[in-house]
Amino acid sequence: MTDSTSPVTAAAAAPAAPVRHVIVVPNSIDMVTLFGPGDEHLGIIERQLRVEVHVRGNRVTLAGEADEVKLAERLIEELVAILRTGQGITSEVVERVEAMLRAETATSERPADVLSLNILSNRGRSIRPKTLNQKRYVETIDQHTITFGIGPAGTGKTYLAMAKAVQALQAKQVNRIILTRPAVEAGERLGYLPGTLSEKIDPYLRPLYDALHDMLDPESVPKLLAAGTIEVAPLAYMRGRSLNDSFIILDEAQNTTPEQMKMFLTRLGFGSKIVVTGDVTQVDLPSGTSSGLRVVENILEGVDDLAFVRLTSHDVVRHKLVARIVAAYDDFDAQKEAKRELRQDRRLDSKKGDPA
Repeated sequence: MTDSTSPVTAAAAAPAAPVRHVIVVPNSIDMVTLFGPGDEHLGIIERQLRVEVHVRGNRVTLAGEADEVKLAERLIEELVAILRTGQGITSEVVERVEAMLRAETATSERPADVLSLNILSNRGRSIRPKTLNQKRYVETIDQHTITFGIGPAGTGKTYLAMAKAVQALQAKQVNRIILTRPAVEAGERLGYLPGTLSEKIDPYLRPLYDALHDMLDPESVPKLLAAGTIEVAPLAYMRGRSLNDSFIILDEAQNTTPEQMKMFLTRLGFGSKIVVTGDVTQVDLPSGTSSGLRVVENILEGVDDLAFVRLTSHDVVRHKLVARIVAAYDDFDAQKEAKRELRQDRRLDSKKGDPA
């Protein structure tokens, strides 16, 4: 086994040779905070990276295959960088840093920079992007008037957009927030349902209210809603309006028709910003009806000051099982599409073989 206190370089003749490397953690970093209560974070590092970790004071010895030891060293460096920003570390943070380092490309940002970007703080809780794609999504919202966030459930596309909206309102960059969804389950025919407007739309818009209560003091939400500073309404109520100085979010946009999508986008007024979110694999429109979210990219390709960001199962920030479920469905859909294309090719081949 190679023993070194300098960066590890695996020998070309034996790339898998086990190595030992020592790193020294700065004295300003609390080792219990770094490695977690009961060495919880240290255990994750050992399991995920297949290395042995021995800690003595602020000296950390890593042993294992050269590539994994190097990765473990970088992971610890990123955790130290996160702690230096004043942010805490959880087991989720350790796992996300490890995943980002493994997926790293030449254009990737440091995990510490991704996980330390603070969008909004409320009641001691901070809202931050948790993946590189999420950080790019947040930055795209800052840089463009209209942003489309497309991806599966749990990727934070709506939650982060709402955090940016609240941030813009608090910074007085806009005068109001408008949150809207197509009430597709009722066919947008809310007038035929019993009850007041609020009673009719609440079931469709409840997820947006829930997110608002996460980001604002609970007592302030009813006041902002009553004053019209925050408006939550079904998409049908956007028709005929021009929305100035507003941060507007269209959620569940896969359930708009192309005509509804055009109607919504043309509500944009001066000083406003729009974020459109949706999952094109979860369309609830009647059979034969096109999704406005599916066709809008082809229509608006090349138009300045708008952008499309695609999030994937790698960006799911809900329960770990949700990420695995999303990935499994993605694989299933891909296999189904491949089988469909194969059947289509066989039909074409059989037609070519038929005598004229």
